[in-house]
Amino acid sequence: MARKAAIIGGGVIGGGWAARFLLNGWNVSVFDPDPEAARKIGEVLANARAALPALSDIPQGPEGVLTMAETITEAVDGAEYIQESVSERLELKHRVFAQIQQSCPDTLIGSSTSGFKPSELQQNAANPAMIFVAHPFNPVYLLPLAEVVPSAASDLDAIERAKEILRDIGMFPLHIRKEIDAHIADRFLEAVWREALWLVKDGIATTEEIDEAIRMGFGLRWGQMGLFETYRVAGGEAGMKHFMAQFGPCLQWPWTKLTDVPEFTDELVDLIAGQSDAQSGAYTIRELERIRDGNLVGFLRSLKERNWGAGKVLRDHDARRRVALADTPPTGAPLVMAHMQVLPGWIDYNGHMTESRYLFAASETSDAFLRFIGADMDYVGSGFSYYTAESHIMHKGEAKLGDRLTGTLQVLAADEKRMHIFIAIQKDGVDVATIEQMLLHVDMKAGRACAAPAVILDRLLPIAAAHADLPRPAAAGRFTGQRK
Repeated sequence: MARKAAIIGGGVIGGGWAARFLLNGWNVSVFDPDPEAARKIGEVLANARAALPALSDIPQGPEGVLTMAETITEAVDGAEYIQESVSERLELKHRVFAQIQQSCPDTLIGSSTSGFKPSELQQNAANPAMIFVAHPFNPVYLLPLAEVVPSAASDLDAIERAKEILRDIGMFPLHIRKEIDAHIADRFLEAVWREALWLVKDGIATTEEIDEAIRMGFGLRWGQMGLFETYRVAGGEAGMKHFMAQFGPCLQWPWTKLTDVPEFTDELVDLIAGQSDAQSGAYTIRELERIRDGNLVGFLRSLKERNWGAGKVLRDHDARRRVALADTPPTGAPLVMAHMQVLPGWIDYNGHMTESRYLFAASETSDAFLRFIGADMDYVGSGFSYYTAESHIMHKGEAKLGDRLTGTLQVLAADEKRMHIFIAIQKDGVDVATIEQMLLHVDMKAGRACAAPAVILDRLLPIAAAHADLPRPAAAGRFTGQRK
């Protein structure tokens, strides 16, 4: 049975939370009195469906079910986790918590607040121990960070459960040990925002020039190394101590106005809004969101390939889901061994799945089968493996971006040294490619074929015997160029 999350407040952040949970298989109930809430969440969800699956090398499982609730009580009924994302008004949040805890006093309640401390949120609550800060960043469905902030009144076991739930939906829960206004990340953003306002007000830079300074320079460094690691590298071989000694004195220089705030006049607001319109007004907000999402997917996948920064979170999330998939035994005959999804990096200039990725899909299918019969990475580590000696691929259809593919495998023949297999890569039950392969069992140290041990054959040969009764695929044994 699917787990249930409740989202109270369906704006940009609440909609992002709803998408994050839904696309990770949770049922989600949303309460928001705005009559446009369903439309707005639908648009956020459409963007998430286009972007989030591209971060994973495992196809998304079935989506959860989205429900728009008429009341808070209806929304939270049966929920395992509740995320509050209403406006930043403390008295409103207190009313929401009171209403939630009338029916769900022992359910986890995370708040998306960017500024309030958990002790402020917990004031006069029926069960303050279950209320904590879970502050995300927009877009919630792509960016992994969630600042998890408890107070002295928090139930630390509950906080650990909340962190595990956030990991389960692919997020990075950063446990902040001591509560403070605006937590960690927004305090940095506030400092940069103040300085940016002064630069615009004093006529030194436009909104576009400031954004260019960030995205063409230090923003790229921060995205994969943060602040302190970046400065450690800046210190060269002498490291952080050298950097501190070299640049520490400049902290006394009047470079910035971080403790001084420009007066928020109508003139300043009009100046900044006008420059922002000139900079970005050619795009709608939804277009900017899709541009942002596409850029983030590319950046995050690059980090994922290197197992670094936010990319490591994506890899870890895939690994957790891969374990869950591995626990599911193969089904059917031929055996269903792999589920895949066509990702942006899999397609060519025509928008179709590129040729090499069909072989990759076949490899995913055969690797899953090898793991199933015991020839896994531990077995390879012992010095033995199956090597592919021959392959014949036949392209029978087209796969495009986002298509979900299934890899099936039939054992045509097997003995002590050889395994003759037939793989079908299917979309909606129809073959888009078939790959026939001969694999040899190899002693890697000796560099020659050898007999597989009984522990492998005892699993392989019964499958081969069972598959001997299956109809032989029409494409099996074909040669290149053979007429149909």
